[in-house]
Amino acid sequence: MFSALLLGAAILFSTLTHDLAEAKVVVTSDIPCRPFHEIYPSGRELCEKMWDGSFVYETNRSRAYTMWFFDQDNPNDDVTRNLGLSAPSLCHLRYLHKDTPGPEPDTFAECHPWKENSCCTEDTVSSVQKIKQSYGPEWHWDRCGPLTPACERFFVQEACFYECEPNAGLFRKYPDRHFNASDPSHNRWQMSGMPIWSDFCDAWHRACRNDQFCSHDDGNFFSCAATYTEEQAADGGTVVGIVFGCLVIVALIGVLGFLVFRERTGQPVFKPLEQQVS
Repeated sequence: MFSALLLGAAILFSTLTHDLAEAKVVVTSDIPCRPFHEIYPSGRELCEKMWDGSFVYETNRSRAYTMWFFDQDNPNDDVTRNLGLSAPSLCHLRYLHKDTPGPEPDTFAECHPWKENSCCTEDTVSSVQKIKQSYGPEWHWDRCGPLTPACERFFVQEACFYECEPNAGLFRKYPDRHFNASDPSHNRWQMSGMPIWSDFCDAWHRACRNDQFCSHDDGNFFSCAATYTEEQAADGGTVVGIVFGCLVIVALIGVLGFLVFRERTGQPVFKPLEQQVS
């Protein structure tokens, strides 16, 4: 009887071990972390290096976009005109963006500067956590540890700017006239060369000066994201099955322990067949 129970436990344990090995788990590769001021000597390096050339540090205010504003009218529209460009009627970036810019409801609060004319929906930017989770774990800005509130706020503002600012689409790295769907290096979401107001970049650098950030490839956020490895993620059914199986094993071990205890005290639960017959 004991042999049969032990054999069953061994088979069950082997099965669970196999399931656990096959289960998908998400792991984050080790990444080098250093303070911002050691990675980026100034706001220029922060804006230009962190985003892999998406932005350019610009000191001429009339020709530089800002990632946040409190004006009733979007000041970035004037910058577009100053650069000799036309205000976009479409949301040219393609990630979580709308097709055309337009107003959002009064509950649109997290990225409120763009409430009247936005390329993002309220659902996309409803909270800081929702914004951070939208890009996947490899793009979490706090992979080196929690950021100070002042520092994190700049990452939220950049995310709002990317998702909501209609003018950002004018600087898509691969615009429709050059986009080649058969080229794996092309995409519809990446930006290139958008001039950003130097004061904003400098303020971001001051706010994050002593916070820790990924220093891989001189602080290139795109390269840091590429260091994230995701193996097969465990679905709910697999996890539940493994947990249930572990509970069964624990219960089985408890039963075996009880049987052994009764056997050693001279009160076996199962008596030899000849004793039961007599």
